[in-house]
Amino acid sequence: MPRLALYQPDIPQNTGTMLRLAACLGVPVEIIEPAGFDVSDRNLRRSGMDYLERAAITRHISWSSFESWRQECKGPDGPPRLVLATTRGALSYVDFRFRADDIILMGRESAGVPDDVHLASDARVVIPMQPGLRSLNVAVTAAMILGEALRQTRSFPVTSSPE
Repeated sequence: MPRLALYQPDIPQNTGTMLRLAACLGVPVEIIEPAGFDVSDRNLRRSGMDYLERAAITRHISWSSFESWRQECKGPDGPPRLVLATTRGALSYVDFRFRADDIILMGRESAGVPDDVHLASDARVVIPMQPGLRSLNVAVTAAMILGEALRQTRSFPVTSSPE
């Protein structure tokens, strides 16, 4: 199943929304610190509501600790690919071929990711938008890209049929 990674998130409400999204879809989340706020239940509760306890969250104290962890997660094809959502991406997220072990990386709301993180990414995808507009909300972007990754990898949770 794809994972969602949040690089040094700035805004607790967006982080809570992405954690709620991940909990509902059963997607693990990697939080790469330091965050722009205290990553505690109190700061995330308003947007994450009671879904936070259902989210599978792993916190990494730095980018380098996250990268070390990712390199240790080697599968048959090597470590999981890091797929960066970026306005500087060249490939539309719907044209990218996701794999089940991909990690979708969301940058900081205020600044994206630094160049070294950009360069460390195995792929950079973008959501096509109208000319002259900068970006979507990070939680909306995460939902769109994660939804496409889950669709392609057939990783959506199985739901029971309504009775």
